[in-house]
Amino acid sequence: MDNIINHLIEEFQLPLHNPVLIFSLILFIILLAPIVLHRIRIPGIIGLIVSGIIIGPAGLNILEKSLFVDVFSTIGLLYIMFIAGLELDLNEFKATRNKSLMFGFLTFAIPISIGFPVCYYVLGFEFNASLLTSSMFATHTLVTYPIVSKLGVSKNVAVAVTVGGTILTDTAVLILLAIILGSHDGGLTTEFWVHLGISLVLFSAFMFLVIPKIAKWFF
Repeated sequence: MDNIINHLIEEFQLPLHNPVLIFSLILFIILLAPIVLHRIRIPGIIGLIVSGIIIGPAGLNILEKSLFVDVFSTIGLLYIMFIAGLELDLNEFKATRNKSLMFGFLTFAIPISIGFPVCYYVLGFEFNASLLTSSMFATHTLVTYPIVSKLGVSKNVAVAVTVGGTILTDTAVLILLAIILGSHDGGLTTEFWVHLGISLVLFSAFMFLVIPKIAKWFF
């Protein structure tokens, strides 16, 4: 009996490490949080975010940062972006691509142009650290898109511009991150730039030439 009690105490010791308990807790939050917050007229996605903060390392430390948690959070974010892509009218997106380009450029350039001097000159960070921190100010996600979709305004021009701008901004930040990592690991050599350029060309060709044909055939 004592062995069973000790085993249960070890399993429920915080932060949780048992994958079954972690999965059960996450599933419980996914099912319960939207229902509870719907009664007080708060969007379900807000409840999921707040719940994640509460059970995370910065809150009650029920769950620690791990590969298991990272997989769940990444899948959730990719699912939201996937739904946004499905509901986006491509014709409307093409019609507003110039606005999306401008919005993406501004949401990328303004935070970096403000954040980098503050981090480098005021806070005294190193160059790469300042660039990395300011790039985190620039990136944003579509985590609130389910709210927009629920309100029935996903076809609004502003939404199409925002989605397009988000894609461009996040892509620019990822490229900047690759440059920072290259600079930190082995320097920005000719081989690095050639590899990065080829990768971007192949990625762009696949996304803009292959994926649309596959999507058109599938859907």
